[in-house]
Amino acid sequence: MKTINSEQSLPSSSSTATRAAFGGTWLLIAGILIIAVNLRAPITAVGPIVSNIQQTFGISSTMTGLLTTLPLLAFALISPLAPRIASRIGMETSLFLAMLVLAGAVITRSLPTLTALLAGTVLLGMAIAIANVLLPSLIKRDFPASLGLMTGLFSVVMNLGAGLASGFSIPMAVGLGLGWEGMLASWSLLALIAAAAWLPQVRVRQLQHKQRLVKTDHNRNSATGAAAGNKLLRSALAWQVTLFMGLQSFSFYVNITWLPELLHDRGMSHSGAGWMLFLLQIVSLPATFIVPIIAAKSRSQRPLAMITAILLVVSYLGLLIAPSAWIPLWIMLLGISGGAGFSLAVMFFVLRTASTEQSAELSGMAQSIGYLLAAAGPLLFGLLHDATHDWTASLWMILIVSALFGLAGWYAAADKTVNAQ
Repeated sequence: MKTINSEQSLPSSSSTATRAAFGGTWLLIAGILIIAVNLRAPITAVGPIVSNIQQTFGISSTMTGLLTTLPLLAFALISPLAPRIASRIGMETSLFLAMLVLAGAVITRSLPTLTALLAGTVLLGMAIAIANVLLPSLIKRDFPASLGLMTGLFSVVMNLGAGLASGFSIPMAVGLGLGWEGMLASWSLLALIAAAAWLPQVRVRQLQHKQRLVKTDHNRNSATGAAAGNKLLRSALAWQVTLFMGLQSFSFYVNITWLPELLHDRGMSHSGAGWMLFLLQIVSLPATFIVPIIAAKSRSQRPLAMITAILLVVSYLGLLIAPSAWIPLWIMLLGISGGAGFSLAVMFFVLRTASTEQSAELSGMAQSIGYLLAAAGPLLFGLLHDATHDWTASLWMILIVSALFGLAGWYAAADKTVNAQ
């Protein structure tokens, strides 16, 4: 694996002199990572204070599940459109505008009405969907010799932001006296910082476009985007990657929505349950970083996929049948499997495709259909709890999902690409 500051790892489609005038490759890396912080934190911040929101508006557990489900539905709606938006206005501009929209959405969500809460949540999901789809393909385009390393860094920072948001939600809302509304609004600052950090990349791309360095790629993307998307819909491998992504996300969003409440019912304080969610995110970081590097060096990623699925099953089985004293262990195993599963899913977008354009299309397909599947997770988990007044049926449901996740991973991890298939 070459280091990211080698000549081979520099952005392959960029004018080095032009980019250097705006801070060079390291500013590009910093921009990617600051955007990555924003892709989970505004969502995971909700889990620990979900009971406060329920009390404020007097809504049921099933209705509360919408706070996590709505962003996923927005992901499903916008993800297939993201490559086409980027082909028209460029990846850099698309990501910049997404961060501005995200900041506005986070502020809207914090307004003290149920309508604003739901509307802001939908808008938030739409903005995040753009970055979710485009960043993996941008990494494939600009860092072809360091795919594993850059994907690992991107995934680690995303999960770190998610963990910090989970852990600090209660301290910020209660300890600092911000309330849940002020706590949620504070995350808009991160989105504004990301937009400011990414602005030089927009300027770089504008100058390159004027120099006609990207005109050919732009035209080809516009002409072939729809055809590539249609081809992927007929690919069994693309569907296997999509199912792997969707089931991994199903588990993740169930965790961040309901794990704090499940642990509170087992005797933990709300603050303690929030820190368990923080622990889940933090222990995921080593696996999140290491797995993409190993995956990039391996012809087949089946061993990684199988280990990830086994850890996921063991974690939920422990939460179902083991004594409460063992909860920290199951949370740590759940975090490791979740981090490995997410970063492996992102790597499949680049390892199972032959070009930047195809990577963006597969990312859009997998995240659109995958998040539509994942959207059922928080709702179904909450619905089973409301129906049984217990978490047992909900945990059995997620155990079945975990087994299916392993099956999808076996096929998605095979050493082949969509084109070869």
